[in-house]
Amino acid sequence: MSGLMLPVLILSTVLLGFTAVLSAAEFQRFGHAAKAEGSLSFLVVGDWGRRGAYNQTEVALQMGKVGEKLDIDFVISTGDNFYEDGLKGVDDPAFNESFTRIYTAPSLQKQWYSVLGNHDYRGDVEAQLSPVLREMDSKWLCLRSFIVNTEIAEFFFVDTTPFVNKYFLKPKDDVYDWSGILPRKSYLSNLLKDLDLALKESLAKWKIVVGHHTIKSAGQHGNTAELNLQLLPILQANNVDLYINGHDHCLEHISSSESPLQFLTSGGGSKAWRGDVSWWDSKEMKFYYDGQGFMSVQITQTEVDVVFYDVSGEVKHKWSRTEQISSAVL
Repeated sequence: MSGLMLPVLILSTVLLGFTAVLSAAEFQRFGHAAKAEGSLSFLVVGDWGRRGAYNQTEVALQMGKVGEKLDIDFVISTGDNFYEDGLKGVDDPAFNESFTRIYTAPSLQKQWYSVLGNHDYRGDVEAQLSPVLREMDSKWLCLRSFIVNTEIAEFFFVDTTPFVNKYFLKPKDDVYDWSGILPRKSYLSNLLKDLDLALKESLAKWKIVVGHHTIKSAGQHGNTAELNLQLLPILQANNVDLYINGHDHCLEHISSSESPLQFLTSGGGSKAWRGDVSWWDSKEMKFYYDGQGFMSVQITQTEVDVVFYDVSGEVKHKWSRTEQISSAVL
């Protein structure tokens, strides 16, 4: 049993096909079964919650079509779930107006796994994390940091906003809800320690880390220095395959010259077209699209297939990686 599952005080809850394993550790663990033949498919969208505006509804429509075609198992949200300032409370109508009423396609009534973005931290954070929202819409799940294990792939969701210094030192007129974060140094230290341990103990064929903020990006926000310094070395040391994020309102794929790690940005869920791009080394920059859209990922024991779609459902970019099955899993 993983050290993150100790002490042995386990409560299991079955929700939309996943099992929650709650413990006293920082990272809660969830199990989500892959398809019977061992494959997995999901969609990724970020930076979306605008009550349908800025083409959010149109992106949702195309997500529904692709989700049905791929028979997706779940959806990942990369954060900034509710603009401009998160939710005001569990009774905030924005939850219904930006989420439940928007993502209505039958294929999207699967589990959503969501992280918090910086805009979410400007509201009542505990409201987004509250089980009350799951009672209102059972597909919703948002936590600070957690793990989803599908056996063939393990997903590590990381709370990235507290890493960023400017939100603490130069918040301008923005007010952030840091309840549950302070003291910040201890929070981040424990998070990184638990993540490193979980990655080391993972037996999954594919390791995928999800956060809101960019590590590498050519978009408006660019690289997040704090994550490059503190998070990236842990991902590289533990052979993480994909880092998936939002924050920059674009679709983007950057490779790494230092490791097999791929950086995938899916932050085009609504407002985009910022026109602020710093073009990257062409050897690493595989794709950049400054518009709305989303991403799909299909996984088997031997292959990962990533596809980016625009607001009309047109395929903008594809990427695949194939690896042999090791003798340990034969």
